[in-house]
Amino acid sequence: MALFKGKFYKAIWFHLLLMLVIAVAIYQIFFSSLDSITNHGVENKVPVVIGMNVNDALKILTSGGYTVDMDSAYDMKHEPSEVLSQMPDTGSMVKKGRTVFLIVNKAEAPLTPMPDLTGLSYRSGLMVIKSNKLRLGDTIHRPDIADGAILEQLHKNKQIAEGTMLPQGSKIDLVIGDGLSKVELQVPNVVGKSYIEGIALLNAMGIQFTPIFDPPISDTESAVIYRQIPEAYNEFGGHNMINEGGLMDIHMKQGNGSDNNDGDY
Repeated sequence: MALFKGKFYKAIWFHLLLMLVIAVAIYQIFFSSLDSITNHGVENKVPVVIGMNVNDALKILTSGGYTVDMDSAYDMKHEPSEVLSQMPDTGSMVKKGRTVFLIVNKAEAPLTPMPDLTGLSYRSGLMVIKSNKLRLGDTIHRPDIADGAILEQLHKNKQIAEGTMLPQGSKIDLVIGDGLSKVELQVPNVVGKSYIEGIALLNAMGIQFTPIFDPPISDTESAVIYRQIPEAYNEFGGHNMINEGGLMDIHMKQGNGSDNNDGDY
């Protein structure tokens, strides 16, 4: 019986010792190979893809063993689908397989409402244009008593109304008052002319006007001018003068144009 117990205890100690040796061996093998498993110490510089088209950037990163995650933003100063930024930053050392985050410029510009710029100064208008993520196009100066004020806002050579939705980055042209010209013109006689003929003549001469419909009319095409201020002639029969860009009031009434009499100017 004592002999049996002695053999039993020796067997237990043998197996415990064997398990300890195996555990130590596994521990040493695992940690000795850990560097190769995790590529410890093996790092590469992240390629610089900022400014590239996103398709070209993806080819470079994926061929280098990186995974890519993307988000989008819009910057009107950059091309559509251009990489705006990346993380990790350029020049960072990372392991292959690391995820690189890209911010890519949207292919289509988001829409923004057109603000009302009329009456603002050029500087104020420019600030509003930029704050609405639009761009300044051409500036056109026109003789007007509102010196330095924005008279009209144009997009693609057409007047653009407040609230019209435009792609961010659209160019807005401004017509700006340039003060009254020192050039004097004879006041044209538009009494008796149709509304269309009268305003065409005033526009051609660079004279501003305020239309006054008295009484209110339903069809401007058949409206006839019956009074103007200033008048074409003074009390002595001589021509009155007006500065280029000056302002006239033109009073109109409904008519059929049959009494249209051309005036001298």
